[in-house]
Amino acid sequence: MSFLSATLARVKPSPTIAVTTLAQELKAAGRDVIGLGAGEPDFDTPENIKAAGIAAIEAGKTKYTAPDGLPELKRAICEKFARENGLTYTPRQISVGTGGKQILYNALMATLDPGDEVIIPAPYWVSYPDMVLLAGGEPVIVECGVAAAFKMTPDQLEAAITPKTKWLIFNSPSNPTGAGYSREELQALTAVLVKHPHVWIMSDDMYEHLVFDDFKFFSPAQIEPALYDRTLTVNGVSKAYAMTGWRIGYAGGPVELIDAMRMIQSQSTSNPCTISQWAAVEALTGPQDYLAGNAALFQRRRDLVVKMLNEAEGISCPTPEGAFYVYPDIAGCIGKTTPDGTAITNDEVFCTKLLEETGVAVVFGAAFGVSPNFRISYATSDAQLTEACQRIQRFCAALS
Repeated sequence: MSFLSATLARVKPSPTIAVTTLAQELKAAGRDVIGLGAGEPDFDTPENIKAAGIAAIEAGKTKYTAPDGLPELKRAICEKFARENGLTYTPRQISVGTGGKQILYNALMATLDPGDEVIIPAPYWVSYPDMVLLAGGEPVIVECGVAAAFKMTPDQLEAAITPKTKWLIFNSPSNPTGAGYSREELQALTAVLVKHPHVWIMSDDMYEHLVFDDFKFFSPAQIEPALYDRTLTVNGVSKAYAMTGWRIGYAGGPVELIDAMRMIQSQSTSNPCTISQWAAVEALTGPQDYLAGNAALFQRRRDLVVKMLNEAEGISCPTPEGAFYVYPDIAGCIGKTTPDGTAITNDEVFCTKLLEETGVAVVFGAAFGVSPNFRISYATSDAQLTEACQRIQRFCAALS
């Protein structure tokens, strides 16, 4: 009998973390590596937020808090939801965790029984299906390819719903594609969900503030108030406020669900880092003017990367509405051969050879559920992105 749980056989390690770790190891070994795998802003946490964390330490605010967050932070989150999303929550409806990932995991652990189904549009963030599996549920993958702009249609959603469906996990703008759903597209999806009252919506809004051009962000419960009582609206401070390592995610939802999530968290991690919580209070209540500047910076990088990738032989790169990722299609490279004779049979081989020969680390598309593609995080400098894209262009030009 194995010492390890059989549950582990249902899941796999995170490919994005694996790529980032490998890139770091190669750099440490002296290789010239450009890592484009990590979904993390390359600039520092704003000074006012850092100062709030330091002030909390100096004031001795270093003790335990309630398992799912400080009252002050919960109030700040309620104010944020009202101010930016038109959603009214009370502090009893708020959960704070160690990053958005814990919030999602707690909700799945608190609600899934064996055989319950969770609809996940693909391409998806790599952790969604594995968290569902760890919680005992069954992921139902709905493939949304480049022809559909990586977005799920109402007909696809309707077809995926069964009596066993418990959740739809919805992410806009998306990791890994950056695709964002317009108001009209979201209204069409919510109209389907209204007809199926047993289906709950887990809306991952983590990239809310990183949207480009004239795109307007909306959250499902904001669009369709009839879904409010069965929606968990998830967000965090990691991406917009460059606070990835501070590890603060949060959500608003029905009291019964939030209470269940609190029980899960109280018996696992208990409260998130107290210092990080006080810093998050400042993030949500302090100046917000730099958010637009950050989005403009990422939009410029997006335009640079999309242009250069579309100049590479065999690559087609759509222009995303938000986040800081692109998800280029490499169908034109499949079936070709590298100068050393390696056949490019799929996107994993492409990305492996790209790293070996050029030192550019990206994540292969199969990890996100749609191939042949790869994901680039353009949350790094213009110089690094330009050099990386030039290397990709040369790599593709050498294929025959």
